Amino acid sequence: MIQGIGAAAGVAIGKAFVLPTWEWDVPDRRMESVDLAKEFERLYEGIRTSKTEIEFMKNEIKETVGVAESNIFDAHIAILEDPVFMSEIRGIIERQYKAAEVAVKEAIDHFVTMFDLLDDEYMKERALDIKDVGNRLLKHLLGTPDITLPSDTQPYILVARELSPSQLVHLNPQHVLGMVTIAGGKTSHSAIMARALGIPLVSGLEDSLTEIFKTGDLLVIDGDEGAIFLNPGHVIIDQYTAIAERQRRRKEQLQLLASVDPVTKDNVRMKLAGNISSVKDLELTFKYGAEGVGLFRTEFLYMDRLGFPSEEEQFEVYRQIAERMGEHSVVIRTLDIGGDKQLEYFAIPEEENPVLGFRAIRISLDNKEIFKTQLMAILRASAYGNVKILYPMISSLEEVRKAKEILQEAKQELTARGIAYDDNVPIGAMIEVPAAVAIADLLAKEVDFFSIGTNDLVQYVLAVDRMNEKIAHMYHPFHPAVLRMLRQTVMAAKEAGIPISVCGELASDERALPIWLYLGVSNLSMSSQSLLRVKHRILNIYASESRELGALCYRLSTSTEVEAELVRYLGTEVR
Repeated sequence: MIQGIGAAAGVAIGKAFVLPTWEWDVPDRRMESVDLAKEFERLYEGIRTSKTEIEFMKNEIKETVGVAESNIFDAHIAILEDPVFMSEIRGIIERQYKAAEVAVKEAIDHFVTMFDLLDDEYMKERALDIKDVGNRLLKHLLGTPDITLPSDTQPYILVARELSPSQLVHLNPQHVLGMVTIAGGKTSHSAIMARALGIPLVSGLEDSLTEIFKTGDLLVIDGDEGAIFLNPGHVIIDQYTAIAERQRRRKEQLQLLASVDPVTKDNVRMKLAGNISSVKDLELTFKYGAEGVGLFRTEFLYMDRLGFPSEEEQFEVYRQIAERMGEHSVVIRTLDIGGDKQLEYFAIPEEENPVLGFRAIRISLDNKEIFKTQLMAILRASAYGNVKILYPMISSLEEVRKAKEILQEAKQELTARGIAYDDNVPIGAMIEVPAAVAIADLLAKEVDFFSIGTNDLVQYVLAVDRMNEKIAHMYHPFHPAVLRMLRQTVMAAKEAGIPISVCGELASDERALPIWLYLGVSNLSMSSQSLLRVKHRILNIYASESRELGALCYRLSTSTEVEAELVRYLGTEVR
């Protein structure tokens, strides 16, 4: 048994497919000066073939994953056209008379090493892109066949050193039983996407384990407990087969609840909405009975492309979602980048502490035209459905007022162009920093609704970086300080008479239901895969009992005591 981190719940049993790292063995081959022209032609032909292949892949998956996600391949094409990268390759060929494949391999190694030395996660991801694209070019120069995933008829457990969001786009959840990654943790991109797709994931393993797994090994992975069993005996296989069967039956039973209203046993109605990142996520929200979109993370429209999306491009996406949701509301969060979310074409100066730096609403207000373009696209979509605008990482009244001024300018421009929009589109503030909680009573007079982003709120209140695995054990969402922050925010919203919802991970944590019922929060927004599980819990509790427990939690002194009471009340799920 190998212990890792349970990053996405569920059990998977199956044969491993170890994703190769695409490291080619390239002998140091040199040539005569008379052969340089021929070598350059080989290089350019390899580039043309690689670009054609990437374009084909982009068009092939566009309908499946959506336009925004398919644009990741534009960034790969841009690498093949990058003058610095190509100049490095040509220079090695010209000056050292080395073969094209040798020059490409040396250029890849040079840039990957350079980026890996930087203390910047975004640049490390760019190193992975260069390696992917460079190795694709190498494949054509060496005449090496493609590395392919197993046949669609043979579901497998995918094992990889790491998985980037662009790689995850290609995965078909019907054929991937589970995933194991050496790198990463519960808050990594791969973990977030795995949970959204309902694929069990164990990550955070020791680097020394990289070579242990072999394609064809029988694996049992437990995404709840973070356990991996490598080529286990019949006792373990039988035990987890029974667990997997119970989980399968439970999923089938939960699916029956999709059209059932989330009402407690004593008739208290809750509203469950979905968190989405793209148009394709909508189908899952409908499948699992979401009542609207509680959070549309628009930053994914901006990622893995060559430049900012146009007003028209954004409008088409927002309009599709608004129309599809009909009378249900769609909360569109404006661009939330910075920190661990970077754009390749928008340089943010290196910061000592990016989590506390230039990000979210701060970037939007500092780049007025980019912000206004997005606001105009959202406003135009508001004519097609029940759209709301949410500003991220608000920490002052000045930020809200400046955002409202720019929104007014966007309205005036649309009016001048004769374009329809909802003049009364509601605007909200995301409560995710302590400063916003401290002035929640003032903010409530400036906006139409609050949405609590618990992921960042917990992080900032406790001064615990949620991406740092070394202190992950200190990330306690039920810490009394966090609970007090939640209560203060809810009270401010109620006194001002504005609605309040929760859209962070704590919204999908069943243990938190007594807290929400005690505080009087009835709107929760979460990943699609969590909707039915939370609904099932709501249908099987009494609001009156839950409120009593919630009140007790506020009298306790430690997060350990609070969690113990919540677990005792809710009981343990049958595995």
